[in-house]
Amino acid sequence: MNESWPVAELDAVRRLRVVARTTPGTSYAEHLLDAPFDRVWALASDLEHQLPLLITDIKSFTVTSAAGERLEARARSPFGLRARFDVVLRPGWCLMQSRFVLGGMAAVPEGEGTRFAFLGGLRVPGIRLADRALHSLLEPLGGRALRRFTDQLGP
Repeated sequence: MNESWPVAELDAVRRLRVVARTTPGTSYAEHLLDAPFDRVWALASDLEHQLPLLITDIKSFTVTSAAGERLEARARSPFGLRARFDVVLRPGWCLMQSRFVLGGMAAVPEGEGTRFAFLGGLRVPGIRLADRALHSLLEPLGGRALRRFTDQLGP
């Protein structure tokens, strides 16, 4: 490869869209929000407060360690189930995965607003075989989380 070779890069929302479309068992939604990127991302990146509000299956989300953009966190469900998450968090990008769950958020400035995307999904054996059957159950979840997030932004 030489220096004149063209380089194409995806922004954070497009990257998350690719992750969603190539990962079975996921729900994805994106929306153009009427709020500046800094305000949107300040709210979204407050994982400990926002994730329990966005995802009803999470009662608490606690960051247990941080090293640069890499975090470890523990999530607890309302039923007492627990999961350890590896998280990559940087401006406009958050990808979280546990043994059985994948989640992500992405944001990019667009005009005066911000394009924001949300991803949630399962990482269980055989999910690729059940993806089509689960699609109608999983698909609305991303939109619901996105609406809850939009409600947080207010007018």
